[in-house]
Amino acid sequence: TRVPRSRLARSTSLTTAAPPDSLGRGRGASGGNPRHPPRLRNGVTPSPLLSRPGAVPADAPDEGVAAHYGDPYAEQRRLAAGEALVDLSHRGVIRISGPDRLSWLHSLVTQHVEHLAPGVPTQALVLSPQGHVEHHLHLVDDGTAVLAHVEPGTTDALIDFLRRMQFMLRVEVEDVTSSYAVVADPEPRLVERSYLAEYDGPVAGVMASEALRVAARIPRLGLDTDHRTIPHEVGWLRTAVHLDKGCYRGQETVARVHNLGRPPRRLVLLHLDGSDSELPATGDPVQLDGRDVGRVGTAVRHYELGPIALAVIKRNVPDDAALTAGPVAAAIDPASADEEPVSEARAAAAARAGLLRFR
Repeated sequence: TRVPRSRLARSTSLTTAAPPDSLGRGRGASGGNPRHPPRLRNGVTPSPLLSRPGAVPADAPDEGVAAHYGDPYAEQRRLAAGEALVDLSHRGVIRISGPDRLSWLHSLVTQHVEHLAPGVPTQALVLSPQGHVEHHLHLVDDGTAVLAHVEPGTTDALIDFLRRMQFMLRVEVEDVTSSYAVVADPEPRLVERSYLAEYDGPVAGVMASEALRVAARIPRLGLDTDHRTIPHEVGWLRTAVHLDKGCYRGQETVARVHNLGRPPRRLVLLHLDGSDSELPATGDPVQLDGRDVGRVGTAVRHYELGPIALAVIKRNVPDDAALTAGPVAAAIDPASADEEPVSEARAAAAARAGLLRFR
C-alpha cells in the first residue's frame, strides 16, 4: 500500500537527497506533553511522530526525529518501495518572496534559477569566495515565493548571508520551519507542519533514508563534506551547478577546475568488512598502507549491500586499493567511477595531448 497523500493540506515536491543520521544511535523513547513538546538543545521541536510505538530518537545532526521505529531493515525495504514515509521535519525551511527573488537568487547561487518555472524542483549551492561549499539548498518556486529546505543547524547562517545581500532589492527572507516540514516517501517534499500530527500511515526512520542515500552515492553537507570541499569532488556539478550561467561567488574556482584541471579528491562508495560489528565514524581517516588518503563521511548498514560508507579520498588512490576506513577494512565500489562532466576546453586539450604522443 502506497503512502496516502489525500490529507496533505498543501504539498510541494522537492527533489533532494534523502537525509538522516547514518548510525541512528538513539537514546530511548521520547516523552513529555505532546501539546507542549520540549525543545531540544539545538532549538528543534521534537516531531509528533516520535510518540509512535517503538520510535527511537536520532542523535545529532538529526535530533528531533526518529532514527527508526524498531525494525531498521524492514523500514528500508518499505521506503525503497514507496510504502513508508520518513519524517525529516528537523530540516530547516526558508521562504524567499518578492518580485526580484529569482534574479536575485540567480546572482548568489550556483544554479540557473532566473527563469525557474513554478513547481520545478532544483538544487543549488552557496560557495565561499574560494569556491568551497557553504550551503546546499533544495528549492522550488510556487509562483509567488521560493521555498528551500536545508541541513539542520544551517538555517540561521544562510538567512544571515541572504539578508546581508539584499541591498535595495525587492525580496524578503524568512525562516518558516515552524510552518513547513520535510517528509519523504522516498522522494522528499514539503508539507504543512500540522500534517505530521495527522498522519497515521506507515513510517520509516532516518536510518532507512540514510542507507538508501549512501547506496545511491548522494553526498550530504556536513557529513560527506568538509570545509575544503568544492562541488567537483562530490558530484554536485551534475545536480546543483549550472556551468554556463553568469557570475556568482566562487565561480572562478568552479570554472578553473572544470576547464583546466581536475579536483584533488573524489567521492567513492566503500564496501566495509562485514565481519566487524563496528562502523567507522564520520571524520575517521581512510588509509592506504598506513597513510591517510581521505576521510569517512556517512557509514550505514544497507538491507542488501551490508555495511557501506561514503568517503572522500585523494584522486590518485587506485580503485583496487586495499583500504581501511577507521578500524574497518574497506574496498572501493567498482561503480564509483569518475562521472564528473568534462569541459570542451579540457576535452580539446586531452585530444591535443593524445595527438602529440603519437607523433
